Amino acid sequence: MYWFKKEQFHKYEEMTSGVLGVFDNESSIMDAAKKTKDKNYDGFDCLLPYPIHGIDEVMGTARSGLPWITFFMGIVGCLMGFGFQYLTHAHDWPLNIGGKALNAWFAYIPITFEMTVFCAGIYTFAAFCYLAGIPRLNRKVLHPDLTSHKFGLWIPASAHGFKQDEVVSFVKSLGATQVEVVKEN
Repeated sequence: MYWFKKEQFHKYEEMTSGVLGVFDNESSIMDAAKKTKDKNYDGFDCLLPYPIHGIDEVMGTARSGLPWITFFMGIVGCLMGFGFQYLTHAHDWPLNIGGKALNAWFAYIPITFEMTVFCAGIYTFAAFCYLAGIPRLNRKVLHPDLTSHKFGLWIPASAHGFKQDEVVSFVKSLGATQVEVVKEN
């Protein structure tokens, strides 16, 4: 009936996705992140209910490129806002009212500002969603308390030097209150 052996099917069914350690407070997750970085597990993540100052430096994560996207898209929005008004007033419908100049750039400032903020905000949000892979509709909830008051340390199975038994004992030695081996579906 199967075109593969049943033992192979069970082997694939029980593949490990990673190890999750649950911690109770900020200082323990900061210490765990530092020791995990020192152990050279790459790709690990800290799952936090709120931002903790300094966790990125401890984990060794690179600074995000999102501010650059915001800056450049703000410039694009500024040029779009000013350019649209200039081309409309000076070239498309040039109306000489009261002898004023066709390029009355003082009047363009509010719309230029609004387009700058609009483009910077919209494109930053879109870039954030793209870079974060949002929405991830098939993600499994690792632990229900991670969004309210617990802190998690996630070491994926793809990390360099990952051996399940060693990682479980390592996370337990860090002082995790719970250690769970997460299986793939």
